[in-house]
Amino acid sequence: MTLALLGILLSLVLLITLAYRGHSVIAVAPLAASVAVIMSGAPLLASYTQVFMPALGGFMAAFFPLFLVGAIFGRLMTVSGYARDLAGWISGLLGPKFAILVTVLATALLTYGGVSAWVVVFTIFPIATSLFEEADIPKRLMPAAIALGIFTFATAALPGSPQIHNTIPTKFFGTNTFAAPGLGLLGAIIVFGLGMLWLDRRQKQLLAAGESFADLTLAEIKEARRLGIDPVPGGSGGGGGGGGVRPVAPSDPDSVDDGRQPATGGATVDVAERTTGAPAAATPDRPSAVAGLIGLSPVLVIVLVNALCTYILFPAMDVGYLAEEKFGATSLEGVAGIWAVTVAMLAGIALVFLLRTGSFSEYVDGLTEGAKNAVLPVFNTASEVGYGAVIASLAVFATVRDGMFGVSDNPVVVAAVSTSGISGLTGSASGGLTITLNTFGEQLATMATDQGIPMDLMHRVTAMASTGFDSLPHNGAIITLLLVCGLSHRESYKDIFVVTVIVPVVGLLAVMGIGLTVGTF
Repeated sequence: MTLALLGILLSLVLLITLAYRGHSVIAVAPLAASVAVIMSGAPLLASYTQVFMPALGGFMAAFFPLFLVGAIFGRLMTVSGYARDLAGWISGLLGPKFAILVTVLATALLTYGGVSAWVVVFTIFPIATSLFEEADIPKRLMPAAIALGIFTFATAALPGSPQIHNTIPTKFFGTNTFAAPGLGLLGAIIVFGLGMLWLDRRQKQLLAAGESFADLTLAEIKEARRLGIDPVPGGSGGGGGGGGVRPVAPSDPDSVDDGRQPATGGATVDVAERTTGAPAAATPDRPSAVAGLIGLSPVLVIVLVNALCTYILFPAMDVGYLAEEKFGATSLEGVAGIWAVTVAMLAGIALVFLLRTGSFSEYVDGLTEGAKNAVLPVFNTASEVGYGAVIASLAVFATVRDGMFGVSDNPVVVAAVSTSGISGLTGSASGGLTITLNTFGEQLATMATDQGIPMDLMHRVTAMASTGFDSLPHNGAIITLLLVCGLSHRESYKDIFVVTVIVPVVGLLAVMGIGLTVGTF
């Protein structure tokens, strides 16, 4: 028993370490699972072919449509320029004085519209850079501002969000994406408000300490030295202000080591220009109100069609055929959430085509690129689900399960603790949520029914619980965000941790407390 438990711990350490170092979860997940299998004495090949792969395939069969339409929509919003127009319009509306607020709002709006996190990051980065430069806000706060908009309230708290994190619970609790709308909205307000308070406080602290946008990041210092230019002391991005440089003889480019490769998002590409005093790149033109509203329209269509399907169209349909074996012997409650989001995303895609019919051929290419972009994310998440299924199949996991259910006899508490813990261990909100509900979902639903706890509350709590501890340093999306922004964990993760881990947990606790005492609304 002790050896088997040690095997699970070692497999988790291996999974976290390799994922943090950027290795593909598709390869890492079965490798890590094999460690636990071997140390528990279970059959290795059978665990892979009969447990891991069916779980992986089951997840893809259930949720690939969402990944597919989401990736296509995100690609079309990028190709059409609508995502950029929307974000740029909001920034022009509020101005650089509110650079952090604009970044969070624009990011959250795109996220709530169903655009994938990867697309949002690359869309928002140049706009946020322009805003932060105009407002002279230290760059180290940019990743946290973007992360607050993507990974927290817009993903799992706002009712109707088409993101996968808000859709997965519908399959297990028979709910829809608008579950507990009042509680979800309240939780979103708490998370958004506390996150903004922290970022505003940090902005004032850093400016008072003499930091500015002009301070070089660690990656820029490293690149400058590679080019034979040495930063003047005080320009390291650590708060010395100024950020000047002076040419010197070439030195070791690795003399400043932040533990990762140089950024790919553009933060260091102009380092030669910045360190030699050349003019900075021109500020992007701000879109007009008309362009901004056109960019907003596909997002609004997705939200409206989602609500229309959920509350009017699907309930009016005769879906008795779903009880047949060939259709999975299910019910409308088991598929309505996925159907509604899929139809809504398709409506958004159709609107993008209709808004600019002259770009039809270009958009067709976007369909192909979007479909390709869907494959890797769904396989990554499905591999984590397969890993969880293998761990759950081991005899020793009964001890782990009993430990989680021993935390409380309240299913809301158990759901929150187990989802948060597994999401944190895997570094994936959707992966952790699926693993938890695949393993405990039926038991949690039964407990909730027996205790008279609404399924809407279970849905909202599990969705929000997945977006807390998942944002630990090994989270792949966090690593990508830092790379795009050209910053390191040392420079920016403190603020990311506060707004994507601590603040969402506070929001989750508030929703749980109100939901259990007052009920859902």
